[in-house]
Amino acid sequence: MKDGVIADFTVTEKMLTYFIQKAHNRHVLVRPRIVIGVPSEITPVEKRAVQDSAYRARASEVYLVEQAMAAIGAGLPIEEPLGNMVVDIGGGTTDIAVISMSGIVYSRSVRVAGNEMDEAVMQYLKRKYNLLVGERTAEQIKMQIGSAYPLEKPLTMEVKGRNLIEGVPRTVTIDDSEIRESLNECVATIVNAVRAALERTPPELSADISDRGIVLTGGGALLKNLDKRIREETGLPVSIADDSLASVVLGTGKMLSDFHLLRQVCID
Repeated sequence: MKDGVIADFTVTEKMLTYFIQKAHNRHVLVRPRIVIGVPSEITPVEKRAVQDSAYRARASEVYLVEQAMAAIGAGLPIEEPLGNMVVDIGGGTTDIAVISMSGIVYSRSVRVAGNEMDEAVMQYLKRKYNLLVGERTAEQIKMQIGSAYPLEKPLTMEVKGRNLIEGVPRTVTIDDSEIRESLNECVATIVNAVRAALERTPPELSADISDRGIVLTGGGALLKNLDKRIREETGLPVSIADDSLASVVLGTGKMLSDFHLLRQVCID
């Protein structure tokens, strides 16, 4: 998967087959109904690729649902006639949606999320210290000392990598302000997308959002002080979903058990 869509068709098909068999105790003949969360601005070609992969993995029915719609997993009352705003920051995409009465009023997907942040950390270390680190190290740095807004207590971390000039291993000590600087562009893109969504929300629903606030889900929501940064820039209350890492999965699971809701929210 890359940027929330399929990059390798064969591997995706094998992965789905494995998960289906694991869920059904390795029974080969099962043909389950599958719900897949996709970015809101997915193209028809990308949509078709996702459906084909699932059908080739022996699914009987495939339903595509916008990832932000899986906000049900974050416990939002999406069926009520109230405005709910959810920002789902995953690995490949950030999906922003305003939801009311089981429908999406406004949605936007930006291909800036966790993976892009890791890349930004790698490029920063390369540029400033001539230090080459891998994706896993960059992700660790982001999780340990990365932040979107100044921290109350400064953090530092020792980073091991390869010196690009001499080609030998090297260790440098970096602090949270450097990583915040490296992530600033990615965070600003997400914040601007949130502001654009707020500008395009109908006034009646804007009133609901100003009361109920914005809910952050996905792994990227766990970036330190991201909620504080969005709160500072929008002036609205911001909360992080209880199980933000699993919100989309829990939401798609709820849809599978409520077929009426699934029919309402799935993409045609």
